[in-house]
Amino acid sequence: MSTIPREDLLRLMRVYFVTDPRLFRPRTVEETCRDVLLAGVRTIQLRDKETPPGDLLPVARRLRSLCLDFDALFIINDDPETAARIGAHGVHTGQGDIPASEARRIIGPDLIMGVSVRTPWEAAQAERAGADYVAANGVFSTPTKPDLDSPLGLEGVRQIRAATSLPLVAIGGISSENAAEVLAAGADCLAGVRIRWDGDLISRFAPAAAPAVG
Repeated sequence: MSTIPREDLLRLMRVYFVTDPRLFRPRTVEETCRDVLLAGVRTIQLRDKETPPGDLLPVARRLRSLCLDFDALFIINDDPETAARIGAHGVHTGQGDIPASEARRIIGPDLIMGVSVRTPWEAAQAERAGADYVAANGVFSTPTKPDLDSPLGLEGVRQIRAATSLPLVAIGGISSENAAEVLAAGADCLAGVRIRWDGDLISRFAPAAAPAVG
């Protein structure tokens, strides 16, 4: 388990932005991350399945520096070696990625480890492997992950919540329209790629969002 207190993890991850460079061109990943950080988001996950690892390293270093400027968490997807090498706050793994236990061995005991799950059994396994949080993956349908099976729905979130005491991140089709019911179903944090365009969700739930005027 990481050295970051649970209450700080929950606060910083309340709204959790995941990068996808394909969706934001011609803006760069760094420019997009700066936008969401300025809006109040305090967790960034670098997820890029296209760029070779060697080319991704300088991007990761720049994003780490940017996140430090905002006192935000910087998580790297599916690359514990890079996370440890550049001093990221943690790593996030999926069911088809490096096993969670191996990722924990690589990053050591102090960094954050998150694991995507789809079932209560996977959530319990992730907790036993040393995860700091689990992400209910595919709560609603989303064009950014067309390969997922049927959506978990709110009942899937409830079932995963019942299986683990870890902080629970909901991802997949999360928006300002469904955020409240997702949280009511047991999620602690709201994540996604398209939250970049959901100013209402960020303003309502992000930890450092500017207060509304009027």
